[in-house]
Amino acid sequence: MNRYLRTAALLLVVVLLASCGAATTAAPAGHSGHPARSAAPAAAPLRDGERFVNLTMDEPYRPTGPNGGTDDYRCFLIDPRLASRVSLTGAQFQPQNTEVVHHAIFFRLGPEQAANARKLDDKTPGQGWTCFGDEGVGESSWVTHWAPGTNETLLDARYGYDLPPGSRLVMQVHYNLLGVKGEPGTDKSSIRLRVTDRVLRPLETALFAAPVELPCTPQESGPLCDRAAAIKDVGRRFGAEIQQDVGETEQFCGRKKPGPTQYCDQRMEGPAVIHGLAGHMHLLGRSIKVELNPGKPGARTLLDVPEYNFDDQALRVLPAPVDVKKGDVVRVTCTHDAKLRSMLPQLRELPPRYVVWGAGTSDEMCLGIAIVSLT
Repeated sequence: MNRYLRTAALLLVVVLLASCGAATTAAPAGHSGHPARSAAPAAAPLRDGERFVNLTMDEPYRPTGPNGGTDDYRCFLIDPRLASRVSLTGAQFQPQNTEVVHHAIFFRLGPEQAANARKLDDKTPGQGWTCFGDEGVGESSWVTHWAPGTNETLLDARYGYDLPPGSRLVMQVHYNLLGVKGEPGTDKSSIRLRVTDRVLRPLETALFAAPVELPCTPQESGPLCDRAAAIKDVGRRFGAEIQQDVGETEQFCGRKKPGPTQYCDQRMEGPAVIHGLAGHMHLLGRSIKVELNPGKPGARTLLDVPEYNFDDQALRVLPAPVDVKKGDVVRVTCTHDAKLRSMLPQLRELPPRYVVWGAGTSDEMCLGIAIVSLT
């Protein structure tokens, strides 16, 4: 999801928009990695001045994991055909092939970035282009995303996301081929945008990332249980920039003692209002928490998912918006469980590894996603 760790403190981009349990001998619920196929949820009624814009991929795409991996990050250029400026107030992504779609992110491009994306698309064989980490173009804005359990969440009608005329969208889809028997089939996913011609108060998102330093269990062994070898393997599968993320988050957050629970403190660069949060980890995730000013007077918990469910990554809207000041500290804490590797059908046949931050479903992430408005 974007180049999460290539920031110094707080990554602000436009967006639309678990305490560790005891291990058991059976795979825990909520760690399937592939949600069950279902029809798109019924749309909430249109509010005053809103309309729907339905978009889909030009043609089906057949995912293939490059570099011998099982993860394919593919970007597709989509034209919403906007003749005038609109505000984006909601979105509902519908994965067509839920067996392989892990997540999707939509980036807004201005005219210059759209031209660069077209050049990249034209010189890449097949539909779209490979885009591990972000959209591969630069200077874009993240305007909506989907992960299992995420549906359209409507915030206050006074808020929206600016889409100027001529804007293009890049749809980045992470295809996960782990556990897929035979050919993965094709995908032709779609999205329904909710827009209005009114100019609304802008929203942005803050991404709060923490490192992952999860060693093999005492019962496991193998060459990838060595941290350096595991980091090198991440670079082989996803490229040098993803590999560098591990070092950069260590530099920013400080070197942490290896173990299941890791955290990182990030200082707000300016005042903002937080409206809602979501947490993102992969299949080894157990819990995630986002706190404001931990250990100080007035500290509060903004997000607490004590039993993380990969198949339920829905946005949690706060009961009331929370004001944060410049200099306030936001801490994200994640707990992962290496023992889950032996329980989950997708992972149990893979060689044991020291798990670090990586783009693949067999790697891990620790990410708090906060929807904010600036003050």
